[in-house]
Parts: sequence; C-alpha cells; structure tokens
Amino acid sequence: MTLADEDFSQWKTVDGPGRSRAKLIRSLVVLAVILVALGFVLFKGATNSLEYFLTVQQANAARAKLGDQSFRMEGVVVPGSVDPTPAGVDFTIRYNHAEDRVTEIGNPPELFQPSIPVVIQGHFQGNVFVSSLIEVKHSSNYVAEHPTRIKDAGGTQG
Repeated sequence: MTLADEDFSQWKTVDGPGRSRAKLIRSLVVLAVILVALGFVLFKGATNSLEYFLTVQQANAARAKLGDQSFRMEGVVVPGSVDPTPAGVDFTIRYNHAEDRVTEIGNPPELFQPSIPVVIQGHFQGNVFVSSLIEVKHSSNYVAEHPTRIKDAGGTQG
C-alpha cells in the first residue's frame, strides 16, 4: 500500500502546541474571573453581616465619614421625646449618654414607645437622623440576649 492508496478520511486533526496552550490560558482566565467574583460576593456578604448597625455613639463619632449614606443605628427611645407629626414621628434616641434627634417618615410600628430599644434605618441630614424604618427590639428577648446593652443605652430596663 502506498501513500496514494491511503484513506485519509479516518485521520484525526491534532492541535499543535500553540493551540492547546491558548485553550489552557483561556480556561485559566475564566476560572480566575469566577473566583474573583465569588470572593467579592463572599466579602460583601461578610462585611454587611458584621456591621449590622451602629450605636448612636458610634454613628456620632463617624458622622463626617458617613455623610448622607444610609445605615442602621441602635438606641433607646428617650422618654418624653416622642412627638407625632403629619409625616410620621419625631423622637430622640440615646446610647451611652450620646443622643440623636430622629425624624421618622411613615408610621412607626405598633410596639414603638419610649424607653424601648430600636434600630432605625436612614441617614443624617444636618443635625437630624432621617429614618425610613424603625425596628422595635422585642424587649424580653432582647434583654435576655443583651442584658447590659439596655442599661448602657440609657433605657429603664436592666
């Protein structure tokens, strides 16, 4: 059998060394992009869960850095400070002798009242914290989990 008689239809094409190297590099780049994206998602999730909220004292210390960005702040509603308004309610929260005046836009939750711990979400606007959400910490559960925080915050429990 001569080369002219050979059936070339059964032969397979073999990639040269340059072609397989390009595929390897492309695969590594795709894998690197996927790993970086996954790392970013994990990092953002971890940092968001680590800083769930700031106390009034921490927020006041970081006020310049926070600017007008939205964040969550914890404190106890100061007795005698709650003033209903047509848009919602104004009140003062306290934590460890630091206080901030709050303007809530919208209706506060049913359990909202003086001397209870709250977490509010919003941003500073001048000397006032403008809130769009009030979360009431259920006192019996919260005090059991954080016995000294209510006392530190200036609340009546503890």
